[in-house]
Amino acid sequence: MDQLGAMRAFVRVVETGTFTRAADLLDMPKPTVTKLIQQLEAHLRAKLLNRTTRRVTVTMDGAAYYERALRLLSELDELDASLTVAQARPSGRLRVDCSSALAISVIIPALHEFQARYPDIQLDLGLSDRPADLIGENLDCAVRAGEIADQSLIARRIGEMQLITCASPDYLARFGTPRHPRDIESGHQIVAYRPALGGRVLPMIYQNRTETIEIAGRYTISLNDGTGYLAAGLAGHGIMQLPTFMAREPIADGRLVPLLLDWCAAPKPLHIVYPPNRHLSNKLRVFVDWLAELFARDNLVQRPGVPPPAQYVETAA
Repeated sequence: MDQLGAMRAFVRVVETGTFTRAADLLDMPKPTVTKLIQQLEAHLRAKLLNRTTRRVTVTMDGAAYYERALRLLSELDELDASLTVAQARPSGRLRVDCSSALAISVIIPALHEFQARYPDIQLDLGLSDRPADLIGENLDCAVRAGEIADQSLIARRIGEMQLITCASPDYLARFGTPRHPRDIESGHQIVAYRPALGGRVLPMIYQNRTETIEIAGRYTISLNDGTGYLAAGLAGHGIMQLPTFMAREPIADGRLVPLLLDWCAAPKPLHIVYPPNRHLSNKLRVFVDWLAELFARDNLVQRPGVPPPAQYVETAA
């Protein structure tokens, strides 16, 4: 029996909940995964999984075995990497989940630099504002904005997403220009952003040297995707708080007008997250370091505590 292969197959079945999904992620036929699990149970003389037509659940013995197996596999991967990292270039397939707006505006335009450094890494980039299931979707990592709600994930803070308040010229011609954040709650409407898996529209938060204000404006449309959020603002559906990397071009060409520049919209932290008890591979390590470097030198991503760039003020004048 291939005990190591059977152990890996068992861990993947537990994490995905199905033999079919585990076989897909392991890139092997489903009967092979089934046979490996059967051989493992026979070798251990214990039932590890309860099987139904819809779902696979782990037994008490299986849960105990899973915890030990996960640690052993992680230590084995770490040992392999420690012996090869010095002489081997980072290589292989890297699966990353990221919001489409951040990827399109910041990451993808700079990827030629990453590829020049690490030509043997193949990047599979999934674009969505929906929080991905890192284990179930077999992802190496995800780039996420805001605080990390899932405390089981390992998170590294790699930057801050700066925000700027904007509206289209057409909207301002119809509703006027707010002079204070409180004006947004009276006689104006916003483009609302609603997290993909949450039911509450996110408030607009403004800060100056003496106070912090939370604004819940009236809206006629809410969206859970950054590119759609921008499109709604460009179409004149309301005032919005937009990441500066998304606002750069629309402000420069006059499609958006920056507002309330005396107030700083509260920035959102950017993290890269990955599952616990998983080996941080060399390919993932260099990608995380490159992202942190990229965000650190981009003034529209990493400028904590600094007002919007000067060109916005000049454009607004």
